[in-house]
Amino acid sequence: MHYINDTNFENENFFESALTQGDYEYCSFINCNFANCDISNFKFIDCDFTDCDFSSCAIMSTSFQNIKFNNCKMLGLQFDTCNPFALSLNFSNCILNHSVFYSQKLNNTHFSSCQLKEVDFSNCQLKSANFKACDLLFAIFEGCNLEKANFSEAKNYTINPELNIMKGAQFDIPEVIGLLNKYKLKINL
Repeated sequence: MHYINDTNFENENFFESALTQGDYEYCSFINCNFANCDISNFKFIDCDFTDCDFSSCAIMSTSFQNIKFNNCKMLGLQFDTCNPFALSLNFSNCILNHSVFYSQKLNNTHFSSCQLKEVDFSNCQLKSANFKACDLLFAIFEGCNLEKANFSEAKNYTINPELNIMKGAQFDIPEVIGLLNKYKLKINL
């Protein structure tokens, strides 16, 4: 297994020339293409990804420890298959539509200004997670711990408080009506 430390990768197309399998620590990836690649069993520790495309990338048993994704396209990623040990992710201005986080521990994870349309968060631990200014259209929250989660400026969410732990979660008006959708109420604002 290769160990790569403190290296910058810029404008690389890993679909055409595969990234060497190994452990990557303190590395930066800028404007790199991982779309349709297989990075299963890789380990990334303290790495930053900026302006990268991960769409339909295979991440089975991949380790993501203290990782920051900025302005990345990450359509349909199966985060439920990655290594849960020390999983620590932060997303800013990313497109994560159709991704799956099923049953992952994502406490304190930041999703800032992200598109999270049709993302499956079922059975996730999301205590103190931050969804500030995210679009959560058709995102699934069932069996989640959303204690102290921040949904400020978030929009298009539908969350059933009866199916989730939500003590201390933050919501804005008028979007908070997304907590009442199951009741089919007509609410005048």
